Amino acid sequence: VNLRRRKMQIPALIWMLQLLSAARGPDGTSVLRFKRSDPAGSGCQVGCATCSPLNGCLSCKPRFFFHLELDGIQQRGTCMSSCPRGHYGMRSPHISTCIKCKVDCASCFSENFCTRCHPGHFLYRGKCESSCPNGLTANAALRECTECPEGCELCVGRNNCTRCRADMYLLHGQCNHTCPKGFEPDVQLMQCMPQVHCEVGEWTSWGQCVRKQNTTVHRRGEETRTRQILHFPSASGDPCPHVSEIRKCATKKKQKSRSE
Repeated sequence: VNLRRRKMQIPALIWMLQLLSAARGPDGTSVLRFKRSDPAGSGCQVGCATCSPLNGCLSCKPRFFFHLELDGIQQRGTCMSSCPRGHYGMRSPHISTCIKCKVDCASCFSENFCTRCHPGHFLYRGKCESSCPNGLTANAALRECTECPEGCELCVGRNNCTRCRADMYLLHGQCNHTCPKGFEPDVQLMQCMPQVHCEVGEWTSWGQCVRKQNTTVHRRGEETRTRQILHFPSASGDPCPHVSEIRKCATKKKQKSRSE
């Protein structure tokens, strides 16, 4: 409680020092006097109750937060309806002020509750941590510890897994013990991959009828036709049908030459 009070007092003390100016007293010694302030409506910014040209806002209207902004090397008071990023509002009966968040917080709700972290840190239960506890993954995009789906080791959101545990297969951001119909497990990638069935092209025309050398049948031979494999099957895809056919045929009778 004492620390919180001191933090509240720091902006107010700086603000008070800015209001003081040195002057000569009757006996020639230096004395501190308050600088002249103007009431709201005579050149003050919106939200100011009183202000001065040199120091800006000196006090705020109800429900506004007093905040010190740097203007070059000088600090000027301003009154805001909400505190800027990296600060949280602390209300009190006398003066409501903007207090700077902790060093590791990019923005915060209060002294002990961060709402966003700086790069390299991840939000977990209002704290900015350098790493996430078991069961959660460090989401660099959101800068927070994200709860992954069941069986997931690494994810980019609650329903988008990028790596499953060792005994499960990844499919569409989810982890599966077995792959559904139409998919098959890839044990190298540990993913469910679409099954690929064999696809073949059209048959070629029948080739020339060729007589076998060892055949005893006169003018009997064989002719062949083939077709190409367009897509080879995956491990559990439909296998390829035969890609060549042979049938019996009759060879043409050789014509005798005229010299004979």
